[in-house]
Amino acid sequence: MNWAQILFNSAVTGSLYLISAVALTLVYGLAKFPNFAHAEIMSLGGFIGFWVTEQLGAPLPVAFAAAFLVAGIVGYLSYRGIFKPLTDRGASLIHLMVASMALGFILRHTIGEIWGFSPLTLSIVWPAYDIGPLRVTLNWIILIITAVAVGIGLHFMLTRTRIGKAIRATASNPRLALSSGINTTRVLVITWFVSAGLAGVAGLFRGVETRLSPYLGWDILLPTFAVAMLGGIGSFYGAMAAALIIGLAENVGVVLLAEAGLSTEYRMAIPFIILIAVLIFRPQGLAKAFKGN
Repeated sequence: MNWAQILFNSAVTGSLYLISAVALTLVYGLAKFPNFAHAEIMSLGGFIGFWVTEQLGAPLPVAFAAAFLVAGIVGYLSYRGIFKPLTDRGASLIHLMVASMALGFILRHTIGEIWGFSPLTLSIVWPAYDIGPLRVTLNWIILIITAVAVGIGLHFMLTRTRIGKAIRATASNPRLALSSGINTTRVLVITWFVSAGLAGVAGLFRGVETRLSPYLGWDILLPTFAVAMLGGIGSFYGAMAAALIIGLAENVGVVLLAEAGLSTEYRMAIPFIILIAVLIFRPQGLAKAFKGN
């Protein structure tokens, strides 16, 4: 068994979950509800990347920038047009959740009407390298580097910048933050934009790995929620640690399933088995191990 390859594959899987989960948990930390439209925003990012590279002929870095920008704008518009008005009128948690499901449904079918519901594939061919016992591809390396950059960048933003400190203050106590002179609406706008933008980037990475379909985001939404809950929903640092744990568990689990003669399709159940086991003994997830987020 090539454990070096398994660990590397775990880092790749964990990196994808890290980008999508920190985006999800940033919004939850402030808005206090799970945004189910996160899945379709990921899908949108993937299709925007496809449009930029395959139909406009632009290079891939431009596609990632476009995926971030367009998804971020959709996140901003959804906050301004749907979730802020609902919150101002005293909408409950269930109202916000249902609204996010409705938004996701609309986005999914809009994507389908524009690009179709049949799977699409990016024509990019990635070079592969043999490094000792490892077989790696350039897109995997870029994904890991991007995830590390996202983690370091968000840590720097949350701890060293005024907007980051305002985000933490608003997440901790919105009324106190507002009375202290923090523009909480501006904080929420920026958070929604950044979160949705990162979701778009995660969706494009997923599209590069597999194939694009309007259900692309839905396929990774459930593991993303598992990561967010395992880390302690709303906890940025907890989500980072949980992404690596879930990534490792999935890849080791696939090997163990194959050796046991079982279908590897069970891999999607692995995050939830871990989640249930951890939450039975530690309902708060890993959040308390990562204070200060």
